[in-house]
Amino acid sequence: MAITDWPSHERPRERLIKGGPEQLSDAELLAIFLRTGTSGKSAVDLGREIMMHFGSLSGLFAARLKDFSDLNGVGPAKYAQLQAILELARRLLAEDLQSGIALTSSEKVMNYLQLYFSRQAHESFIVLFLDIKNKLIESSEMFRGTLSHTSVYPREVVKAALGRNAANVIFAHNHPFGSAEPSNADKTLTRSLKQALGLVDIRVLDHIIVAGKNTYSFAEYGIL
Repeated sequence: MAITDWPSHERPRERLIKGGPEQLSDAELLAIFLRTGTSGKSAVDLGREIMMHFGSLSGLFAARLKDFSDLNGVGPAKYAQLQAILELARRLLAEDLQSGIALTSSEKVMNYLQLYFSRQAHESFIVLFLDIKNKLIESSEMFRGTLSHTSVYPREVVKAALGRNAANVIFAHNHPFGSAEPSNADKTLTRSLKQALGLVDIRVLDHIIVAGKNTYSFAEYGIL
């Protein structure tokens, strides 16, 4: 049965308009985006199939165009639309961070970082440079690595922080296919960076690791 034949109170779009998007499942939200299903499948059925295929929203947004060729009902046009939505969300959060609001809460930072890393299959290390009032000066990818390793050089981080006149910094990197738990190498790197930046009176506020939906904050766990 097509969604248009469903009772109005069961249709995802009508439910969203009436009660807000929070009450809809991932598959139902995806159905609104897809608009139509395929032969023998409603848009909700197709949304469920897509979610099962990719396993999670992180998996869906990280997928490449080639991955969509395995599914009936989605192709280059839908892939382009999905990537456009992701980029708009990323820019919205970046705009919010750069609006001059002091980063006193980690929630917005976490949301931004999860979107930032969502499409990356490689490991990368970024630095959020902040002023004396913890307002964002710039977010910059400092180093990019392979699937499992990034070489980070404290001297380059110190140079970049001084060049931007930063008073404080937040580090972040991703574990594309692993746990958000820090490795011994992550802890050693953080200590080295903190020591190097401390020599020029720049404070490290946090180091955040992102692994899909999971995040780990050094500051929250008291190991910074």
